Amino acid sequence: MAVLQCRNITRGFRQGAARLEVLTGISLTLARGEVVGLIGASGAGKSTLLHILGLLERPDGGTLLIDGHDCGVLEDRARTRMRRTRLGFVYQFHHLLGEFSALENVAMPQRIAGYDSAAAGRARELLSGLGLAERLDHRPAELSGGEKQRVAIARALANRPAVLLADEPTGNLDEKTADAVFDALIDSTRKAGTAALVATHNTALARRMDRCLVLAGGRLHKDGGKAGDGA
Repeated sequence: MAVLQCRNITRGFRQGAARLEVLTGISLTLARGEVVGLIGASGAGKSTLLHILGLLERPDGGTLLIDGHDCGVLEDRARTRMRRTRLGFVYQFHHLLGEFSALENVAMPQRIAGYDSAAAGRARELLSGLGLAERLDHRPAELSGGEKQRVAIARALANRPAVLLADEPTGNLDEKTADAVFDALIDSTRKAGTAALVATHNTALARRMDRCLVLAGGRLHKDGGKAGDGA
């Protein structure tokens, strides 16, 4: 079942008198529980695409449906609500709140979305599933880099999103830690039935996902190094 569908997404930016077309016709479908890798050269537009799919910016053209909702017609308040309840985000830097514990960081988005009564229990469940049962009360400064990213993954999954978008989630980690965090990310999203699009420069990790797509020339292409379907 498709939880995200976009068709002919375009996006460009003006640079002085010229205009740079970054996305020239992106079409993509993500199924529930599917994990898709996204690779491409620096400046190819990976982050721009993730921002559009994550409702952080609007495309110049095309359509985007999340859980059957046409996001192009949503007003700003509805888009914010969609981000809080149907989308999860993981970045290269964890962006945890330093004054709060791991448990509180994961509970926070649930409370913001109005799920306060179940927030602590859900946070504890997620963190324990990611091997952090003994680190619930630790603040970010007391956690290793890999542990911080696991907390960030738990936070992204806290509100049971339909889609998780990850931008270089292991890019700030050493190889061994990156492998462990990657495995945790994939295992957690599949167990949750969440579709995931993971942008990375690590082609070896990308090709371990269900599919791997290359963003080049403003379009998505099937990665020749990975068997499977195209976009």
